[in-house]
Amino acid sequence: MSKRKPFSGSHRGLVVAFDVGTTFSGISFSVLDPGVVPEIKSVNRFPAQIPGGSSKIPSVLYYDAIGVARAIGAETQLPIIIEQAENEQWIKVEWFKMHLRPKSYASSLASRHIPPLPPSKSLVEVLADFLRYLLSCVKSFIEETVLPDGVSFWASVQNRIIFVLSHPNGWEGLQQNYMRQAAVLAGLVSNNISDQDRENEGIIILDAGGGTIDISAYSSYGSGEAIAFQEISRPECCFAGSIFVTEEAQLYVQDKLRGTRFYGDVSAITDSFDRTSKLQFRNSKEACFIKFGGRSDTDLALDIRSGQMKIPGSDVARFFEPSVKAALKAIAQQRSGARRTITSVFLVGGFAASTWLSSKLKDGLQPLGLSIYRPDTHVNKAVSDGAVSFYLDHFVTSRVSRWSYGLRCYIIYEANNAEHHERGYITSTVTGKLQVLNKYSVILQKDVEISNAQEFRSSFCRETTTCLNSISVDILKYEGINKNPAWTDVDAEMYSTACIVTADVSRISHTTHRKPGNGSIYYKTEFDVILLFGLTELKAQIAWKEGNGVEKRGPAQVMYELD
Repeated sequence: MSKRKPFSGSHRGLVVAFDVGTTFSGISFSVLDPGVVPEIKSVNRFPAQIPGGSSKIPSVLYYDAIGVARAIGAETQLPIIIEQAENEQWIKVEWFKMHLRPKSYASSLASRHIPPLPPSKSLVEVLADFLRYLLSCVKSFIEETVLPDGVSFWASVQNRIIFVLSHPNGWEGLQQNYMRQAAVLAGLVSNNISDQDRENEGIIILDAGGGTIDISAYSSYGSGEAIAFQEISRPECCFAGSIFVTEEAQLYVQDKLRGTRFYGDVSAITDSFDRTSKLQFRNSKEACFIKFGGRSDTDLALDIRSGQMKIPGSDVARFFEPSVKAALKAIAQQRSGARRTITSVFLVGGFAASTWLSSKLKDGLQPLGLSIYRPDTHVNKAVSDGAVSFYLDHFVTSRVSRWSYGLRCYIIYEANNAEHHERGYITSTVTGKLQVLNKYSVILQKDVEISNAQEFRSSFCRETTTCLNSISVDILKYEGINKNPAWTDVDAEMYSTACIVTADVSRISHTTHRKPGNGSIYYKTEFDVILLFGLTELKAQIAWKEGNGVEKRGPAQVMYELD
């Protein structure tokens, strides 16, 4: 890995990354001192956390009846809080991140197990409450630890902190929009955000988290301080994280204890499995023992002795099967679509601590000639550290388009074109021309390598009875298997609106034409839609030619339709 360069700014600054996970969340940050090489540090002290505890806190909140957050993070595990929550009927909110998932990933498995949000709170509000809490945590930690005077330092940078929010690689514009709304509501930023190992060897990063398993493939180029990485295959995101292993365990325990005096202990047994046994499990031939009660809690017929429930290792192994199969399938898809030979898989994330997961992936990957590596420390904060590194180091210079993007439009009817003849035509009320509808005009094809500054553009025109002052175009996303989609009425269910691009076109010259027949005047406005996909967020511009042939550009706003 290349040596990080000293910070070139003229004033002290701060980068903060929030990794809001399905089950656990973490914070990393870097103080930017002029002329000093930035270091990535983690918040490892949170309210109510045991001293010397983890660099992660539970992604859990308790709300009271009127929607006020009463406890967040490690606070929710305090016995006094649990008792108060039960007495006052607070609502426990967990796995809220899963409500952000794109519709295309809403599998029956994921949908069945996601707890609902409180009736009085929206997803954005819950996420904002959690981000606001994380902000208070990093503020306190920095004020207490940054030398020589953390309080003064925070006060000097608090209005110009760079925030980086990580998310699964399956999240797109709509999910990023929700996260941005939550960041604004939480007070992280204001609402006017500015637009600001061997050469060529292919590797896969498998981020196994609580809710999702995210797989991305990269290759390196350059060396030393000039090293950088390119994404070499479309990223994969599957809902097969560690929470689903816990769910399988819960279903098993429920079935076994239904109708017995221990059925009320299902939740305690499941929680104990989730905290300890799940990550400790390593051998399908050895039984798993889950501690949940005392010496008097015994029923040998149910495999319960002295408050411990025994589960055969073969059954525990089955709890992991859906996650292992999903991960291996996603890796195979990455490998088959990669532009370089994949040689290694790096397993990170909180679920990477599972020895069984690692060993089963190794068993599945070795026959394919793939080596699997698991960093020996701090895999549970790899995402938040990586988010800060993404901002500081800019190692990733290109990525691969997940889907095809384009516009639905019409084209002039050609009588000798079989596809046109099949669809028929309509007569434009504006121009009187015969035209065919539902043509898909591709701006960006699927599986195209995109550099950070690369532009994709297509030319369009609007013909109207009055001069246009603004335009609005729907950018369609095609998620089907057709490599060259041409018509939106073919494989129609695979098309959806990715976003809506709007722009001011009042400065564009409009040409006038006359409609055949009655000679009425109509206006023709010609322009290019320019899309930039290179960074994680889609951006758009509009371009046009002036009378002297010089291209002019104007900003375009990208908006998303809410689910």
